[in-house]
Amino acid sequence: MERLHKAIAKAGIASRRKSEELILQGRVKVNGRLVQGLGVKVHPTEDKIEVDGQLVQMAEPKVYLLLYKPVGYVTTTRDQFNRPKVTDLVKDVGVRVYPVGRLDYHTEGLLLLTNDGELTNCLSHPRFKVEKTYRALVKGVPAEESLAKLRRGVMLEDGPTAPARARLIRSSARDAIVELTIREGRNRQVRRMFAKVGHPVLHLTRTGVASLNLDGLHPGAYRELTREEVQRLKKLAGCPSAIDY
Repeated sequence: MERLHKAIAKAGIASRRKSEELILQGRVKVNGRLVQGLGVKVHPTEDKIEVDGQLVQMAEPKVYLLLYKPVGYVTTTRDQFNRPKVTDLVKDVGVRVYPVGRLDYHTEGLLLLTNDGELTNCLSHPRFKVEKTYRALVKGVPAEESLAKLRRGVMLEDGPTAPARARLIRSSARDAIVELTIREGRNRQVRRMFAKVGHPVLHLTRTGVASLNLDGLHPGAYRELTREEVQRLKKLAGCPSAIDY
């Protein structure tokens, strides 16, 4: 539910201030009833809103989801091999949403999905360095020298990586878990970085994007972002709509 004047403004009829004036002038009806007060709340997709007798076509509500992507799902909306898609896991949302960025088929973890094209473009733009954190089970135990290389940046086929944060979480005789935080989003970048320092990835999980994490979720589950989380993401990514969201 949201305030009537905000719903009218979102539909592109008028600014919020002008929408308030339309209501006070008795030019707005909700479900056939005249509205003259500003405290009315409506459901944009269920209530019938009219301005000057004309039905207001409401825009599709914006949806923001945080999904724990399982291994074995692709983050494209179509797949020539008919493999499971992450969008199959959120079919009950009621609107069509799209992945923000990608996680490869064999990687699990935090993935954002939304129908807000502006936020997707902002988060994907190279000039906004949104942190992404991964936990990698790697072959062997990286020495401090290898971790230092990851922190400084390593040279890949498509150029050097930016400085990253890397720390050893735990190790055994044959493998180790390393946490790596990067601000880029190249194809299979984390796997390539570890391979470059001689420690191939055996299993990879993205555990965080900005201040978001997987707390309370299991693979295949999702939740909606809170208004505050969306606002923080928009500000971080430099989205113009962050000002009045």
